[in-house]
Amino acid sequence: MNVPVEPRVLDFPDGAMRYDAVSLQDPGPFLFDPASAGLAAVPVSQGGRQAAWFVQGEFGQGVLRRYRRGGLIAKVSVDRYVWRGADSTRSFAEFELLRFMYDSGLPVPRPLAAAYWRQGLTYRAAILVQRIAGVQPLASMLDTGRTAVVAMAIFAMHEAGVWHADLNAYNILLDGQGKTWLIDFDKGYRQVLSAERRHVNLLRLRRSLLKVAGGRGLEWWEQLARDYRLLAEAKAHI
Repeated sequence: MNVPVEPRVLDFPDGAMRYDAVSLQDPGPFLFDPASAGLAAVPVSQGGRQAAWFVQGEFGQGVLRRYRRGGLIAKVSVDRYVWRGADSTRSFAEFELLRFMYDSGLPVPRPLAAAYWRQGLTYRAAILVQRIAGVQPLASMLDTGRTAVVAMAIFAMHEAGVWHADLNAYNILLDGQGKTWLIDFDKGYRQVLSAERRHVNLLRLRRSLLKVAGGRGLEWWEQLARDYRLLAEAKAHI
């Protein structure tokens, strides 16, 4: 468990940001602009929809991500969402979910700041989180990654009542010590998760592993599912 820290809010002319005042002493919209000289931004090569950067600053190493749409709807609007209030923005919602998970001791990056920019009935958004050092995506670690360790991280997330909206082979990271980290909780939420809902989440990962590694990915997922089931059975007998 980490010591909870209440975030602060900074308003600016066309929006606002919510931030961790322990990590950020000098907050401002510049934190979400990859062109800011002080951030030394470098584009993330894998994932991110060309809208994520590795950055650095007073907070140390971070990952900046702008929210972008995918699929057919992106042809209508690439980065604008319907305004339903500040707490409902993609950035603030993800920031608060990450804050809950981080404070609970779950293996997620520390949320540093989140922002939105409103224009009429729509808004754009971005989030800044701590960068986890020395990690690689599960997609490239199937030969060395341990299914039991990954299963334990996912099980702990589910036990905390967190649904991951895009549990795939690139949103699960492994570090040099073999620890599993979970990232990208956009559209995630908290609720009591039934066994069926948990399995649906795992099936999303199955599709991803099958896509990136074919039969090897499917074999890896089947072992992970067995490890997950053992954890659930052990919990049921406590």
